[in-house]
Amino acid sequence: MFDPVSEREGPQPVKAVLFDLLSALLDSWSLWDDITGDGTRGRAWRMEYLRRTYETGAYVPYLDLVADAAAATGLPRDHAAALAERWGELEPWPDAGRTLRKVGSELPLGVATNCSDDLGRRAADRVGATFDAVVTAEAVGCYKPDPRIYLAGVEALGAEMRNVLFVAGSPLDVEGARAAGLRVAWHNPAGLRAPAAERGADAVLTELTQLNGYLGD
Repeated sequence: MFDPVSEREGPQPVKAVLFDLLSALLDSWSLWDDITGDGTRGRAWRMEYLRRTYETGAYVPYLDLVADAAAATGLPRDHAAALAERWGELEPWPDAGRTLRKVGSELPLGVATNCSDDLGRRAADRVGATFDAVVTAEAVGCYKPDPRIYLAGVEALGAEMRNVLFVAGSPLDVEGARAAGLRVAWHNPAGLRAPAAERGADAVLTELTQLNGYLGD
């Protein structure tokens, strides 16, 4: 098993894995790009949404944030409604379902997502694996990087912070999870450039199958 290191207590075994959902497990980037019809504008909209979400703190309606981010990048606000309508088109990253089913046969799995309850649970159903816990920003009342959402995920898995590996999907999630006290692997299939996140992560994965190696398989 992947052993996070505590300076005081020594190596700690991973007993559960908590994931970001919309970036670490699902290729939400492609859906946002398709709605705009332009990958460059879709990426700008997505990054503005992430920035706003991670600065918001207390929960406000998820789709309001998506609409605000669209307007801020020169896109129609009704792109948010289009995103909700096409939510069922979200696709997992390659091998996500197979990898998580394998890991989940040995360890509890959960997600902690900056999303509404309804959209979060619908998105979790798209991954192709069973989760022991699905924790949303709406349920907790705050958005990441507030440490309460990470803690809620850990508690929902019946684990302790020191024994949970968090798999981040965005650079900001790496920093938030690390600040909350979690060991962090960053799944970065979108090829985002974020030197601080790369330094802050214990591992950077380009594909989810690499997770097996970090968990001792």
